[in-house]
Amino acid sequence: MVNRYSQMIAPGRSEVVEEPTPAPQVGEVLVKVTVCGVCASELHPWQEGRPDPPYRFGHEPAGVVVAVGPGVTGFAPDDRVTGLFTGAYSRLCLARAEQILPIPAEVPDTAALGEPLACLVNGQRRTRVELADRVAVIGLGFMGLGMLQLLRLRGAARIVAIDVREEARQKAAELGADEVYHPADVPDTYRLTRFDEWQSTKGLDVVVEASGTQPGLTLAGEMVKAHGILSILGYHQASDRQVDVGMWNWKAIDVVNAHVRRHADLMESMRIGLELTRGGLIDLGQLVTHRYGLEDVDRAYSDLRDKPAGFIKAVVLP
Repeated sequence: MVNRYSQMIAPGRSEVVEEPTPAPQVGEVLVKVTVCGVCASELHPWQEGRPDPPYRFGHEPAGVVVAVGPGVTGFAPDDRVTGLFTGAYSRLCLARAEQILPIPAEVPDTAALGEPLACLVNGQRRTRVELADRVAVIGLGFMGLGMLQLLRLRGAARIVAIDVREEARQKAAELGADEVYHPADVPDTYRLTRFDEWQSTKGLDVVVEASGTQPGLTLAGEMVKAHGILSILGYHQASDRQVDVGMWNWKAIDVVNAHVRRHADLMESMRIGLELTRGGLIDLGQLVTHRYGLEDVDRAYSDLRDKPAGFIKAVVLP
């Protein structure tokens, strides 16, 4: 059997390569990838290139076990799995056994993208939303809309959803947002930017920034109330951001990095996310709008960047 995979060979340019079927070694599992999400965190390195081409992207896979290596227990051929392994724009992909979890029978593969599930559950847990909190989500892409579903589970009394795209706002309303706004139309009652108003009721208890942009981060700082929580879920690939630390200081806000890197934490949050999905409490699968083959990986990234009509989440089907 021949394996086929996509690799980036230059900025914005990928190719499909064939290789012999990889054999799982000690502690490894060979997975037939059925779907792999296209993540915004890979957009910048795809556009700008990496110092070590060729490079294999794809870290949001789900699939079926084909073979297990020596020493692997708990998994067998035909088991459906998801996990934290990379290079998954590929028909077949190797993973360490400790990197994967079984997919519940009730959950379709597109709803079982383990890595974003783990990131969302971790982000929600770190954000510390309390019962009856008033919460805003800024940026209604895949992660923002996923977080919106989790915030409702935590008992948020009111969810305000904000995005520049009308169709994203409409989707947020379908998922339970109480109010939706274009950033330019956010009511003044939801902005606290003046020192002489810090004891007012302006602002929201929790603001989740999920845009990964400078304007989104700036707006989040304005919308959080005094002694509120600003949670940064967005992936800021540009690195250089400007924030009004003076305003953050006098508002006495808690600033939360909603990201987690510890493997054990990610796997536990992935397990929780799969259970929530199995119980029908969240559904990331409904956010998948665009599907691509291995030959179309570059188009998938272009669409992720350009956001054609109806775009929320792209996946590759190897």
